[in-house]
Amino acid sequence: MQMKVKNPRKQRKRLFTAPAHIRHKLMAAPLTKELAEKQGVKTLPVRKGDVIRIQRGDNKGFEGKISRVDLKNYCIYIEGLTREKVDGTNIFLPVHPSKVMIKNLNLNDKKRKAVIERKKPLEKDHTPKTTQKPVLTIKTKAKPKIVVVGEVVAPTKSPVKKTAATKKTAVSKPSAKPKTPKTEEGGQ
Repeated sequence: MQMKVKNPRKQRKRLFTAPAHIRHKLMAAPLTKELAEKQGVKTLPVRKGDVIRIQRGDNKGFEGKISRVDLKNYCIYIEGLTREKVDGTNIFLPVHPSKVMIKNLNLNDKKRKAVIERKKPLEKDHTPKTTQKPVLTIKTKAKPKIVVVGEVVAPTKSPVKKTAATKKTAVSKPSAKPKTPKTEEGGQ
């Protein structure tokens, strides 16, 4: 994986010298809310045949089908979005894919379906785990030890914090025998 850089010169160099598999990821556009809920993904790289709506720029609100995707120049061309040159010929206007929103996907390609399946977030299983056995913890002066009945389990809680009460118990431990001064009643 490439490392991220902050220097603008290096960022532009990486953008313009990027390999095809990186360029393809940079050509991604967000999906509409309805399509995102239906497909289970928020963004996908644009493809020829997708129906999109322009979200930014002079042509905001224009909807059309993608006729060509240009990976070299990072732009897409949309059917119907043209302008007339001085000599009378029509040319397509380039649009960057970050400025559009995908309204309808072209799912003719099985590889694109595989990409959608791979990008979908994993469904979380909310069933409670019943195989766990009760855990008995023993607090000691050193690190806490965990004793498990039946199987070995890694500790799940952080070590016990020493409070004033635990410090007092550590300090006030009885010694072997308290020393008492020996006194003689009749003497010195």
